[in-house]
Amino acid sequence: MFRYSLILAIALALYWLSLSGYYDNGLLLTLGAISIALVLFLCSRMKILDDETVPYLHTPKALSYFSWLFKEIVKANLQVVKAVLSPDMEVSPTMVKIPSSPNTEMGKTMFGNSITLTPGTVSVEMSEDEILVHALLEDMSDPAGFTEMADRSAWSVGEIQSPKLEE
Repeated sequence: MFRYSLILAIALALYWLSLSGYYDNGLLLTLGAISIALVLFLCSRMKILDDETVPYLHTPKALSYFSWLFKEIVKANLQVVKAVLSPDMEVSPTMVKIPSSPNTEMGKTMFGNSITLTPGTVSVEMSEDEILVHALLEDMSDPAGFTEMADRSAWSVGEIQSPKLEE
């Protein structure tokens, strides 16, 4: 809990300093420190200092995941454009249930949003252990194709140590 408090205090201080622009006014710096202390006290009192409230520990992992996801979005975009612009329009809408490997709410949200961000797929419904996905193309509806995304999203929020990557 101390680790989360410290990281939240640093993040709030940097945010406050960047927005206020006051670095040499003692009164304003003191009021900023009091505000941060009050926020930390309230968060501690409400028992909400955890990975979800203070996700800054996983920022490098999340940035790595977002760069990978961006590449996947570009690939899916090209695939959808090719299918839609082809003369016979190879669109084949499909609904498929995808097993959801992330365990936490944050991991499931990251996975579901990643599916929706990827062109040609939309998360329609989430249950405890699976996600109902609408895919524009039949090629995009293979549940095995979502395994790497599920593992990487779970890794990006700190659920697993390293994702099982497809070679």
